[in-house]
Amino acid sequence: MKRFFIVLFNLLCCHAVWAQTAKIDSLNRLISQASSDTARINLINKKISLLTDVNLDSAISLGLRNVAFARRIKYRQGEAFARLRLAHCYTFKGNYSAVKENLTLAESAYNSLQDSAYLLKVYNAYGTMYGMQSKYDSAITFYEKSIGIAERNSYSAGLGNMYLNVGIAYDMLSNRPQALRFEQKALTLAEAKHSLHDQAICLVNMANLYKGMGDLKGAERRYQKAIKLAQQEGIKSIELYSYTNLADTYTSMHENPKAYEFAMKAAVLGKEMGDDGIQASSLSTAAANLAELHKFTEAEKLNRQAMAIADGSQQPLNIHQSYSTMGSILKLQGKYAEAIPYYEKSFAVLKDADIYDSQTADNYAELSECYEKTGNYHRALDAYKTAAAITDSVRGKENIRKATEMSMNYEFEKKQQAVQAEQQKQEAIARARQLALLAGLMLMLLLALVLFYAYRTKQKANTLLETQKEQLQEQKNLLELQKEQLQTTLSELRSTQRQLVQAEKMATMGKLTKGIVDRILNPLNYINNFALAARELLHELTDITQKNQDSLPQTDREDLEDTTTMLSQNLEKINEHGSSTARILQDMKKLLKERSSNFAVTDINAFLEQHANASLQIAKKAQSQTLPVELSFSLTSQPLEVNLLPHEFSQVLVSLIDNSCYSLLEKSRRIEGFVGKINVHTELIDDHVRIQVKDNGRGMPTKELSQLFSPFFTTKPTAKGTGLGLFMSKEVIEYLQGQMSIDSIEGEGTVVTIVLPLAAAESLV
Repeated sequence: MKRFFIVLFNLLCCHAVWAQTAKIDSLNRLISQASSDTARINLINKKISLLTDVNLDSAISLGLRNVAFARRIKYRQGEAFARLRLAHCYTFKGNYSAVKENLTLAESAYNSLQDSAYLLKVYNAYGTMYGMQSKYDSAITFYEKSIGIAERNSYSAGLGNMYLNVGIAYDMLSNRPQALRFEQKALTLAEAKHSLHDQAICLVNMANLYKGMGDLKGAERRYQKAIKLAQQEGIKSIELYSYTNLADTYTSMHENPKAYEFAMKAAVLGKEMGDDGIQASSLSTAAANLAELHKFTEAEKLNRQAMAIADGSQQPLNIHQSYSTMGSILKLQGKYAEAIPYYEKSFAVLKDADIYDSQTADNYAELSECYEKTGNYHRALDAYKTAAAITDSVRGKENIRKATEMSMNYEFEKKQQAVQAEQQKQEAIARARQLALLAGLMLMLLLALVLFYAYRTKQKANTLLETQKEQLQEQKNLLELQKEQLQTTLSELRSTQRQLVQAEKMATMGKLTKGIVDRILNPLNYINNFALAARELLHELTDITQKNQDSLPQTDREDLEDTTTMLSQNLEKINEHGSSTARILQDMKKLLKERSSNFAVTDINAFLEQHANASLQIAKKAQSQTLPVELSFSLTSQPLEVNLLPHEFSQVLVSLIDNSCYSLLEKSRRIEGFVGKINVHTELIDDHVRIQVKDNGRGMPTKELSQLFSPFFTTKPTAKGTGLGLFMSKEVIEYLQGQMSIDSIEGEGTVVTIVLPLAAAESLV
């Protein structure tokens, strides 16, 4: 018995290079080192693709876990690709309900993501699923849909595989011109990109085409070449399907020992890869060739294994092959009655399939002979009619649905006459009635076929119309999306332009302000200096006047004292406000000064210990403070490294300690025996450092807290504060990508909190 034709759909929907164990081990290392969950999911999906070539069950197990992982973190693209790989695996396990479920969810995800590159893979997978069920019309519809997307978007990567897929489907429908056209396109692409992998696939399927046309030697050469390329590249799948089809070729050439050898190679490799369908099919082929060698006991035993595996695969072609092979083995032994149930079951599984070839015709002819040998002539005639119709369809290279019923009727009548002769010439009236009945049945069948053909043609036209409508809608949506993107980009450019103009204005204003400050400082220093000099001259004048006061009248003496006192107070106020103004201008000059670019990774604990004491001494000296202050530290035990501008941050620390010292001094004037305390605290929170400077000073009312970071706002007297210290401090902290806040309770104390990112976390960004 000839082996049933094997289709390579599973080879055609895989777009990655097949990997061996070393590549899987390399991926495992990358997965363990992945920097994010999404990267890990993408790497696991690549591993699933590689496992598909090694073991389908392992690929399915890993795919289910990866789908759950992707759903948990809401990574739709990763989930969709994992479902696409699951559908691929389930197709070759024969679980078509699971295939449809995963493809439906993947298609929905890629539609929402507007990812046409992966959407065409979904359609390709649909085509593979229908092809594996022998529903080739449906397979072609989806394959051509995916080809359309690829050609419109210039997706050349998987186009060769798509051409090969649709070529195989046309071949299975005996449309060999179309099949050859698409398969030649695929081979041309494979040769252009020098891909041995793709060339091997094309060779196997071209060999199938040559075999279908009867050129068995040409097919044999191409299978052997494909096996060499597959072994060279480590592609077990191509090697497997070359073995299966080569075994079929040798069966057709009646070289039974060679056919048995290659069929068993295919069965062993199919089992290793977890491909139940190929394993069952190969065992049936081996059993059929053993039967041809009259090794019937071994043949029956081997084929029963094939039937058990085929039933589990749920693939119609494999079930048909294994059961029809058992029927042939029994028929060769003359066990006609035992063979009939196996033939009948083999044809029952093909009732929804689109395929009937010469092998199917041979099986029907064998069944007809079994019916005849057991005396069931009516069924023998029906089976023979079917065999003749299929044979005629194959010879005409057209599908059975397009066969001409006139030639079929001729074969039917011819067989009927032979049967009637063996039944000793039934009476003429009975024969006439039977002929009339047959003619009526044939007319009804012809009418039904015409109507069915018209229905299918209309259905295909409607499908094509819907496809074109969807394509137009996709193009419209794409144009709308591009228009929105252009408008968004234009708005962003305009906004950026306005920001650049504003930044340039602010930079110019800063330079102008800095120049004004420099120009004001010089005359202001003269004013302060002259005020001090005038106070000294006034003291000298007062001394001279006191020495000569006896020579002045009492009234003049009193007027002179009042005048000198008032003049001294005025000069003191001039000096006080002039100095305050000078401090404000100096702080403004610091504010306008460009930031240092000398960032340094610094242990903040060591920095605070070193600079806090120095800042305390500077604050005491500036305020002429005699109050003792207890400075304490509560720092973390481990170093905390942050990116700092050391000079600017030390100025921030000086400002905070100065404010605390002023608050402590003010409270000490109200409370006798008061002891001032300042505590510097650090702690690690996630990937940030929190720094707190706490004091037990006088605190501040709630209404003042909201204004503390406003420029020129101060709670100190005019001569003591400028109102720029906290404003500049906050700017420095924000420049360091940190945050600064102040909490205070009036009469109890103040807490200043600074949060800075760790250097390690910042470098990761």
